[in-house]
Order: sequence, then structure tokens, then C-alpha cells
Amino acid sequence: MANPFDDPERAYLALRNDAGQYSLWPLGLDVPPGWAIVFGQSSRRECLEFVEANWTDLSPLSEPAR
Repeated sequence: MANPFDDPERAYLALRNDAGQYSLWPLGLDVPPGWAIVFGQSSRRECLEFVEANWTDLSPLSEPAR
């Protein structure tokens, strides 16, 4: 069985978690808890372009200073 995360012909979703991190996710797999769909169903390339355009700060969000 091929790895669904590496299939360029498959449809994908772009996910985002509460820490502001993004992930590509193959369509048809359950979205993991703590992640929300923010783009897709689209091609792997289009989802990757969305992530690259929107994830400009790779450090996770942290709690505000008190």
C-alpha cells in the first residue's frame, strides 16, 4: 500500500491547529482531534500553496505574557 501522504494524484485538505501550525492531510482520512480544515478539498499542490501563503511564522503560538 502506498503512503497516502505522498500521493500527488490524491485530493488533500489543509489543516490548522490551535497553535497556528498547518498540515496537509489526505482526503478520506479522519481529521485528527485538535485540527480544523481551513482549505480544500483540492490538489496537493494547491493545498501546499495555501499553507505556504498562510503559515508565515513557523513558531507555534504561545500564551500571552502575564
